[in-house]
Amino acid sequence: MTTTDISPSATTMSATTPSATTPTTERPVPVWALRTARALPLLALPVCLWRLPFGFGFRMGMDMPREDLSLWVTVPYVLTLSLLSEAFALLCAGLVRPWGERAPAWLVVAAGTVAGGAFTALTVQWVLTTFELAGFQDVGFVNGWWRAPATVVSGLFVLWGPLILALTYAYHRRRRA
Repeated sequence: MTTTDISPSATTMSATTPSATTPTTERPVPVWALRTARALPLLALPVCLWRLPFGFGFRMGMDMPREDLSLWVTVPYVLTLSLLSEAFALLCAGLVRPWGERAPAWLVVAAGTVAGGAFTALTVQWVLTTFELAGFQDVGFVNGWWRAPATVVSGLFVLWGPLILALTYAYHRRRRA
């Protein structure tokens, strides 16, 4: 096949018109909102992976006594918590996708506000304990090599709340306009 076999209209048409299979929302979604919605599951993933060893009794360098709980209790609990966290992070894509616009707007805004408020409270708690403000103290670690990844992982996760609030606000503005 040579370059003369391709018609110029075919190349310009595919480059300028969106594909028929690409779903679009009623109103355009800001680029920052698309990127944020795609990043939310990636923010939840490190903390989900970090908490898995706790289910098997490994303390991840925390200086606290070991609890004698059955693995039949701890493993399903931690695994379910991790899967739910990741599932809720994936559901945040509904704030920027067409399937999220099929739900009533009040439901999405209410759910996003409640979830965002809860995770914003976690952010405040993280800041207070990490920097030991207002009498709050963080869990002790056996050394700084364990404290550093724990702080980074939990710090990434607490960004989730404010980002959900921002996405919910963008969704609300887009649906109201």
